[in-house]
Parts: sequence; C-alpha cells; structure tokens
Amino acid sequence: MTVKAQLLPGTLDLLILRAVSLGPLHGYGILLRIGQISDNSLLIEQGALYPGLFRLARQGLLKTSWGTSENNRRAKFYELTAAGRKRLREETDSWNRLAAAIASALAAQPEEV
Repeated sequence: MTVKAQLLPGTLDLLILRAVSLGPLHGYGILLRIGQISDNSLLIEQGALYPGLFRLARQGLLKTSWGTSENNRRAKFYELTAAGRKRLREETDSWNRLAAAIASALAAQPEEV
C-alpha cells in the first residue's frame, strides 16, 4: 500500500510551476508530471489543479495556448512566462530554506538545547 503525502497550503503553485518548467503541458499532463516527479507520492485532485492553473495564468506566471493532446483532443497548454520562472526560483529558494530549518529543528538532540 502506497501512502500519499498531504500537500501543505501554498505548495500547489510551486508544484505546478515546477511541472510546467520542464516543458509545456495541458492540465491532465501537469497532474501526471507532478506524480512522475514526486515518485507518485503526491496526488493532486483535478478540482484543486484547475483553479490553481487559472490563478497562475491570471497572475501572469503562466501563458496559455490551444493545441492538440496526445490523444488527439483539443486542450489548453500551459507554459512558464519570464515572471513565472522568476517566481519559481524565489519559491524554490524559500521552500529550501524552510525545509532546512525544519530538518535542523527535527534533528536537535536534548544535549543541544
């Protein structure tokens, strides 16, 4: 049985930006890419993904275009904008600082406090 990790508030945007940074994708492709890059430990619901995509596009972090999916259907594809690349760098740096701080706190030994 595989246990799926729960997303922390605010991490969905970071995951979407990272997935799209690896190449233009349509919505369902983004779901698959997040699963792939997380070793299938993160499961994003479509009901959470699409509002996130809309929000990021409205903020100018993603640009959209219509194309044809691999199963020959019309689909909206998403790509990072320059502002999206900048936000991805900033959010990644912030996440890494937070993760390091939490790892440090969790590694603390009684004799160190």
